[in-house]
Amino acid sequence: MGSANHRIAVPSMQLNRDIQAYVDETRRAANGDSWTGKPELPTSNEILGIEDGVEYDEPIDLVPNKVDGRWESAETYLKAHYDLLREDAVSPLRDAVAYVKQDPKMMDSPDVCIYEKVHIIGLTCTDAGIAIRVQFSTARAGKNIVWEYSPRLTSGNIVALTPANDMFKTKCVIAVVAARPLAALKTTPPEIDLFYARAEDAEFDHQQEWVMVEARSGYFEASRHTLTALQKMGRQGFPFSEYLCGLQPNIEPPEYLQSNPFVDFSSTLPDQEGPQKIDALNNWPSPPESLDSSQWDALRQILTKKLAIVQGPPGTGKTHVSVVALRTLLSTMSASDPPIILAAQTNHALDQLLTHVAKFEMNYVRLGGRSTDEDIKKRTLHEVKKLQRVPNMPGGLSGRARKQLKALTESLIELFTPFNLDNAKSLLPASLLLKMDAISQSQHDSLVKGAEGWVQGGGQADPVSIWIGEQKTKFAVVYKANNFGFNEDEIDLEYEQLKELELEQGVDEEEYETLRGPYLPIGEEVQGRWSAPTEKHPTLERYLKFDDLWKIPATFRGGIYKILHRRAKQNILKSFRSLAKQYEKVALDLKTGRWELASAILEPVRVVGMTTTGLSKYRALVAGIKPKIILIEEAAEVIEAPVMAACVKSLEHLILVGDHKQLQGQCAVKDLEGEPYFLNVSMFERLVHNGIEFKTLTKQRRMAPEIRRVLAPIYDNLEDHPSVLNREGVPGMANVNSFFFCHPWPESSDSLLSKCNEGEARMVVGFFIYLHMNGVPVKDITVLTFYNGQRKKILKRLKETPLLQGQYLKVCTVDSYQGEENEIVILSLVRSHERGNIGFLAVENRVCVALSRAKRGFYIFGNAESLAVSSPLWWEVVQIMARTPKRLGYHVPLTCSNHRTKTYIYDAEQWESISGGGCDRKCDQNLGCGHPCPLHCHVIQHVQIRCQQSCTRTLPCGHPCINICSESCDCQYEDCPAVDMALIVAENEPPGAEFPPRTPVRQRRPVNSITHAQLVRGYQNYADGGAQQDDARLAAEAELLSMNEQPITRNTGESLIDLLNEDMTVPSVDQTPSKPKEEEVTVQRTPDGRPVRRKFVQYYSSSPRPYTKGGRNGHDSSLI
Repeated sequence: MGSANHRIAVPSMQLNRDIQAYVDETRRAANGDSWTGKPELPTSNEILGIEDGVEYDEPIDLVPNKVDGRWESAETYLKAHYDLLREDAVSPLRDAVAYVKQDPKMMDSPDVCIYEKVHIIGLTCTDAGIAIRVQFSTARAGKNIVWEYSPRLTSGNIVALTPANDMFKTKCVIAVVAARPLAALKTTPPEIDLFYARAEDAEFDHQQEWVMVEARSGYFEASRHTLTALQKMGRQGFPFSEYLCGLQPNIEPPEYLQSNPFVDFSSTLPDQEGPQKIDALNNWPSPPESLDSSQWDALRQILTKKLAIVQGPPGTGKTHVSVVALRTLLSTMSASDPPIILAAQTNHALDQLLTHVAKFEMNYVRLGGRSTDEDIKKRTLHEVKKLQRVPNMPGGLSGRARKQLKALTESLIELFTPFNLDNAKSLLPASLLLKMDAISQSQHDSLVKGAEGWVQGGGQADPVSIWIGEQKTKFAVVYKANNFGFNEDEIDLEYEQLKELELEQGVDEEEYETLRGPYLPIGEEVQGRWSAPTEKHPTLERYLKFDDLWKIPATFRGGIYKILHRRAKQNILKSFRSLAKQYEKVALDLKTGRWELASAILEPVRVVGMTTTGLSKYRALVAGIKPKIILIEEAAEVIEAPVMAACVKSLEHLILVGDHKQLQGQCAVKDLEGEPYFLNVSMFERLVHNGIEFKTLTKQRRMAPEIRRVLAPIYDNLEDHPSVLNREGVPGMANVNSFFFCHPWPESSDSLLSKCNEGEARMVVGFFIYLHMNGVPVKDITVLTFYNGQRKKILKRLKETPLLQGQYLKVCTVDSYQGEENEIVILSLVRSHERGNIGFLAVENRVCVALSRAKRGFYIFGNAESLAVSSPLWWEVVQIMARTPKRLGYHVPLTCSNHRTKTYIYDAEQWESISGGGCDRKCDQNLGCGHPCPLHCHVIQHVQIRCQQSCTRTLPCGHPCINICSESCDCQYEDCPAVDMALIVAENEPPGAEFPPRTPVRQRRPVNSITHAQLVRGYQNYADGGAQQDDARLAAEAELLSMNEQPITRNTGESLIDLLNEDMTVPSVDQTPSKPKEEEVTVQRTPDGRPVRRKFVQYYSSSPRPYTKGGRNGHDSSLI
């Protein structure tokens, strides 16, 4: 390896044949007998639970993720993860279909979205395939759907369709959402584009009504490409199996380093004298001042180990270490070396990493997603392609495939001409019925002969139209606009998660290009008149045999036409499916050609960034550029399979950076998490758990020591960097930089059964406002909670506060805040009941994130007693906060910035007593106008306060001013000229007086009337706070709340009283609660002891119900 320049690389013009070979091998292996040949998308029978034509409900035999010990073979390892991941990806839709099949008239539920009146209205011939456009009704939602903020029908998700008269009894068609343009979704009726999973299932009949079903949990696209990657690895093998499967403890250096151990440390040790290229294996240098000792050890681990694992607890600088390592590796690379692959779990984290990389290396490209960073957008593959204008590769697939797609598109246009907009109002012509074998030649000739001489509508009519006469009727589907008032479809996501959802699941510019193409509208506005429920009628069957169709009585011709119409469309459908099959193959060739072009751009690049989903999605491309080094950030946050997919044949060096004590990977099927399947356990965590060598960063640079101490039960050796020792205090809190406010207020649940706590929410909102009034910027405060129901409740109350209008409020769930930090964090714990079930709060990984986000101030609100007796971890947290300095109690201790007096807030009503943000004393100063200040002690300047007393000035015209003091003086008497006296009055103000801007008065009105601005503001407040519910629902909720409301009182129980009273005594160690007994779960097992899952959900109901273990709503029933 050697130095390389940092100029933007010139694309290679040599065709990379490895990419086509990769795709061809995958295509040949499809539909094989073993698991490595299973279809990419689930089949209809897989969703319906049908095997060999028989519906069954046999247990699913799944091999759990082996978190303890070695795997017996690489084959077992791969197949186990494939089966687990496929079950996680497919079972939500399988269960949703089972619910609808059991209760065809059910409404939407927390598990299922149902769209009715689904009709095909057209198709688009795109580069990615034939996309069918459908229109549909959302009436079964029972609520308005705000598509901008809804995760429904996201691009890449799978849906199941069934004829409305079948409802999954015999027919199920699987499709993938192609694109969800908002403009189309917001029309009446909404429209969406779909790709059929299989060409042989394609349909086009506009008059056929369908029902479409979508699972609310899971996202198939995230697993789809990983599944195919595991199949490829199963057929061809993969590197690193000795570590990943065999748990070999002695990790060697990367092969490239063994052949040349000299590393360029010029960027890491800029001040060091002597040679900058050092033998990293035999002469490791001393650490620089810019890295602490643990960071330097971690860098050594990264640079010298083939499989390098680095754990970075909160605030220890793991991203900084990754960036230093990347810079060192890049300095050592030669110009001929392949690019380094840089991956992260989320788009947000990837953009942050690439922002750091861009400071020293501009020759990088980002794959996939839609970056929100303007500079990184310029380095996406799509933008680089446009900039460099690389022509088609000689010998590549692009040119030929594009010509073939054009020819197929022309064939499709010709095939569907009878159904285009020009012909939608006409019956199928006799010539087409003959061509499609719907009628014989003699029947066709009889129609033509019988129609001779007839003229219809001012011109020559088709024989069929003349023959059928009045026995036809209009076909139309009526969609009514939903009228649900302000009742909106609630979602269990928040803004940050929706942004990530949009980035990861949305269609980026590169893919959007492939979704463009000629649109072929499909419509049929007429049909034969036939009143019988079916065309299977003995008389019709007899008439169909007539050679002369004119001999059929007129009243039967409508029914006869419906049969002929169906026959013709069946034959058109055969042609359509044949063309669709060809189109599918050529579209894959075109995609391969695009990758060949992308490979030419990426080969000379030095860094290629993508998400962990992208490692699978672009695996053919990644394998084609043959990387030696792959670094994965947030590696402990992703389940094992996507990281396995990174192990392409060329890989020599795999670097995993993360923290297995923070958030784990998530599964759509929650009973695959934890025992017995452990699908959510990351490769990072499994390897660390099994003793594979790793390094841990130990010096944190985020939290003030008073905050850091609560992490002692999780990290026993976390040290404070000097930079955090003298952090500035929190205004209005004196030296209290952390506190646990304890209360007994009961929890409840929202309509999605997410937990919330009204009393706690009010207390948190009051504290937030208090901090802001004391000068803390809104951007420096984050409210965290474990439950989205509580998040929505707190956010709604904050938005209704006039002081906070128009500000971006950071109110987040813990799961969405991994990797983030803020000056002040308020944590709302929610859970509070006598049963001792604390749900998500019992999960140490989530608690770790919640406790470690604050830099300067950290304030917890919750039922300390309930938590401490339910969890050993929370018992330790409560103990720590009860030690000196004591930061625990049934009050929030505030300190007035003006008078230094103490105020103790026990409940939300008390915030009114210090509404000015100071204390409960009356302000003893005058406003700039001379009137006494009307407020209690406050922290805002008097110049910001508008005086509401009557003006005492006499106007030059002699009349007294009757406006309020803060308004401009205008004479309000009708017999006096209306003269604006603001300038005259200003000249007479006392010297040096400070006033808020005066409000001009332009018309006569009572002093206390409501201004136009106030009316507008009131409406905006209503729209912000009331758009979620209509008035009736709000009133009903208020009534229910008042009926169930319990008085908020101080806890008088004896439990933990020694911790919570004013004269605290720390309890002895023997008072520590034992670990709560795990809920006993009966797990079916195979004869050799492996757990099994049932094929179908065991409880079918469309009505709300308590979640049971393994509920398919995306929530773990043991954690709610």
